[in-house]
Amino acid sequence: MLVTVTDGRAVAVKGNPGHPFTNGFLCTKVSRYHERTHSPERLTRPMRRVGQKGEGRFEPISWDAAIDEIASRFRDIAESPDGPEAILPYSYGGTMGLVQGESMDRRFFHRLGASLLARTICATAGTTGWAHTVGASIGTDAETFHRARLILLWGTNTLTSNVHLWPQILEARKAGAEIVSIDPYRNRTAAQASRWLGVRPGSDAALALGLAHIAFRDGYADRDYLGRYTVGAEVFEARCAEYPPSRVAEITGLAAGDVEWLGELYGTVRPAAIRLNYGVQRHHGGGNAVRAIAALPAVTGAWRDVGGGALLSASGRFPLDRAALERPDLISGTPRTINMTRLGEALTSATPPVRALVVYNSNPAAVAPDQGKVLAGLGRDDLFTVVLEHFQTDTADYADILLPATTQLEHFDIVKPYGHYALMCNNPSIDPVGETRPNSEIFRLLASKMGFTEPCFSDTDEQIAAQAISSGHPVFEGITLERLKRDGWARLNLPLDYAPFAEGGFPTPSGKCELYSERLAEMGFDPLPCFVPPIEWPATAPELASRYPLQFVTPPAHSFLNSTFANMDRSVRAEKRPFLLIHPVDAGPRGISTGAIVAVYNGRGGCRLEAVVSEDVREGVVVAPSVWWNKKSPGRVNVNQTTSQALTDLGDGATFYDNLVEVEVVSATELMQESEELVS
Repeated sequence: MLVTVTDGRAVAVKGNPGHPFTNGFLCTKVSRYHERTHSPERLTRPMRRVGQKGEGRFEPISWDAAIDEIASRFRDIAESPDGPEAILPYSYGGTMGLVQGESMDRRFFHRLGASLLARTICATAGTTGWAHTVGASIGTDAETFHRARLILLWGTNTLTSNVHLWPQILEARKAGAEIVSIDPYRNRTAAQASRWLGVRPGSDAALALGLAHIAFRDGYADRDYLGRYTVGAEVFEARCAEYPPSRVAEITGLAAGDVEWLGELYGTVRPAAIRLNYGVQRHHGGGNAVRAIAALPAVTGAWRDVGGGALLSASGRFPLDRAALERPDLISGTPRTINMTRLGEALTSATPPVRALVVYNSNPAAVAPDQGKVLAGLGRDDLFTVVLEHFQTDTADYADILLPATTQLEHFDIVKPYGHYALMCNNPSIDPVGETRPNSEIFRLLASKMGFTEPCFSDTDEQIAAQAISSGHPVFEGITLERLKRDGWARLNLPLDYAPFAEGGFPTPSGKCELYSERLAEMGFDPLPCFVPPIEWPATAPELASRYPLQFVTPPAHSFLNSTFANMDRSVRAEKRPFLLIHPVDAGPRGISTGAIVAVYNGRGGCRLEAVVSEDVREGVVVAPSVWWNKKSPGRVNVNQTTSQALTDLGDGATFYDNLVEVEVVSATELMQESEELVS
C-alpha cells in the first residue's frame, strides 16, 4: 500500500503497482484506510471507566496512570491464591503484523505466567485438517491460478474475501477456464462464476468424497501419483466407495446429475485448481471437510501441474523463527490454556476465575460466539478489563482501562501473508495520532513497570522483525530487513512456475500426502477423511430441528472485515443495514416479505434483521452478512447471540455455521412499543 502524506497527515492510499500479487489495487475495505486513521471517532488518549460496565463512559488519564494501575492490579492478582493464570490475554487478527500482533505481547504474558490462549476462532479446524493430509499450510501459488482451466471456488467469496486473486481468475476464464462456485448462497463471486452449486452448510466433505468416488470409478485417478506420493490410497478408495453420487445428493442437497457433472469435470480438465477457504470448516465436521478436499488433487494428480492443486493458506511456506518472536522459554510452570472460542464459558465458570482480561486486536463482544454469555462475563464487576483499541468498540465499552493503539499507517511491522508468497514490510508513513502507541510499546511499558529485566523486553520493533526472519531457511536467502524496508515486500525464493508437490515432497512425517493419517489414528480419530455432520443438523438432531428448522450462516459482509470497518460511515452506508437472506419457500409459510423485520432466534438468544426474500440462498438456509457492531444493530445485539461455543472435530475451532434457528416476523405493534420505550 502506498500512502500520500501532506503536512504529516495521510490524505490518500492506493495499491502498490510493483507488488506481484496485489498489483496496484486495494480492496473496498482498505481503500479509504486514511479516513479510518484520521477519523474524528478515533481513540487518542488513555481512559478510565467512570460509568457502569457496558455504558461506555470514560475519563481521560495519563499513560503513566494507566500503566501504573494495570501493573498494580496484575501484581495483586499474580500474588493472590489464584495466581497469574487468573489473567487472560485475548487477541486475534485485528493487527496482522508479526511485531504488533504476536511478539512483545506474547513475551509479556509468558513471563507474567498468565493463562495461555488457544487462538482457534478462525482457522484451526482447516489448518489441522490440511496439516494431517498435506503436512503444512502450503498450496498452489496464487500467482499461477491464471494457468488453470478449471477453478473450484469452494466455500470462498473471492470478490469479498480474496479480491486480489480475482484478476488471476478472470485471466483464466478469458483463456477458457470453467469457474465453479460451491457455497450455500449465491454470493458476489458465485454470481460471476460459470456455475453455482448451492450445497447444504456442513456437507462439503460428502461432496469431496463423492468427487473422489467418481475419479476412482471412472478411471480419472492418477494411479502413478497415488502410488508414488500418497499413503493409504487403497483404503481411501474403499472409503470413497461409500459415497456414490446418489448418497452425496441426499447429504448435500445437490442433484445427483450435478455431482456427476462436477466429478467428470474435475477428473478430466487440467490444470485443475481448488481455492478453498475457511467457510467450509466453521461447523463440527470442518476439519474432515478440509481433509477430504485436500485429498482431491492427490487422487487426480492435479498437483503435477503449475496452476493445479489446491490452496487453503500459504502461511506454512514462511519458516519464521517463532521461538525468537514469542519467547515461550519465558513460561514457568504449566499455566492452563483457554480456548478463545469458549470465552463466554471462561468468563462465567472457569476455575480459578478469570480475574483480569486484556483484549487487543479483537472485539469479542461482537465477534465471539454465544454472545449472551460473553457479555455476561464482560459485565462482571470483579473482572478487571484492559482494552487496546483504535475505536470505542462494543468490547471497549466494558473496559476498565482503555488504551489508544496505532494503526498500520503509524507503526512498523512485517506481515506474513497467507494468500501469496511475498513477505511484506509495513513502514510507518505518519507519526502516531494524538497519544496513540503501538501494541509493542504498550507491552514494553507494562514489562518495565512489572520489573521484567530480561533483555528481550528491550528489543526494538526492527530488532524483533530481524529475529523473525533469521531462521536461515533457503526461502529467506537474500531477504534482509533492509531490503524489506526499502522495497516493501520480497517474494520468497521460489520459482515463478512453483508447483509445490509436483513430485511429492509433502511436509508430512511420511513425506507423502497422507490419505490415511497414522497420527490421527494414534490420537483416536478416524485416520481417513470422512463426512462428520454438523451438531445442529436436521438429519442428526431432529428434535432440535423441529423447533429451529433453518441453518443459519453468517459470512463476511463485503464492506467489513469481521467487525473492523463496521463503524466507518462509508462502510455502513455500503452495507445499508443488518439483513437476512431467506428463500421464498421458507419465507412464504412464515408470512415474511422483503423489508419485514424478523426475529432470528434459538435457545441461546436472538437478534433482529431486515428480511430479503431471494433465491440466492438455498432452501432451508438463511444467511446474514456480518459482523455488525452490537451498538449499530437493532436491540444492540448481533447474530452471535445465536452461535454456539461448540468445537470442531479437529483443531478445536469455532462452529459459527453449525447453527439452527427459527425466523418469524416481528409485529408492527411490538416494534412500535419498543420504539416508544427507547424514546422514553
